[in-house]
This record gives sequence, C-alpha cells and structure tokens, in this order.
Amino acid sequence: MASPSSDPSCRPGRTRRPHARALKHILPAGLTDGREPDLRSHEGYHWLYVLRGSLRVVLGDQDFILTEGEVAEFDTHLPHWFGNADEHPVEFLSILGPQGERVHRQSPLPPW
Repeated sequence: MASPSSDPSCRPGRTRRPHARALKHILPAGLTDGREPDLRSHEGYHWLYVLRGSLRVVLGDQDFILTEGEVAEFDTHLPHWFGNADEHPVEFLSILGPQGERVHRQSPLPPW
C-alpha cells in the first residue's frame, strides 16, 4: 500500500464532496427480474454502496455484481444501469454529485 505522502489518491482524513446527496434505495425482490438493462448516461458522478443483498451493475460493456459492503464509483457519462442481481431484495446507498443529483431528483429534497 502506498503511503499518503507518495500517492496523491491516498490522503488521511475525510473526503469532501460539496453538494453531493446520499439516497438509500430498497429494490424489492423481483423488481428487475427479466428486464433488459436500459443504460442511461448524463452529467455527474455516482457512487454505489451495497448495504444488503446483491446489486447487478452494468457500466458500458461491463456487467458485474456487487454484494454487501462493496462499492462502485463511476463517471455518469458512461452508460449505466443497476438492479436486483437475483430474486432477493437489495438495499444500497446511491451518492450523486451535483449534476447527477439534478438528473435523478424526482421531488424536492428536504432542506436538511
């Protein structure tokens, strides 16, 4: 492992992402069963963190499964889709940068 002084991506302390929003998603069992992924792209940056279950993630031509405790981060210009990886529910956090937040927001967020 690189030391913080020799690797610019390795910094002690917190990472600050101004205006990022974290949303908790729960996809019920079977929600995306049998669906073909409908890849989307837009402005922004996205982080996914799986809390419970398995999440299928398609990024461009890559198709993989994240399980509890795993994370993915990607530029949302890359076509992407995510859904249930199996017949069970999946619970995950979705953290969006400012541009991605505007695209995904469906109702006003509370001011807190």
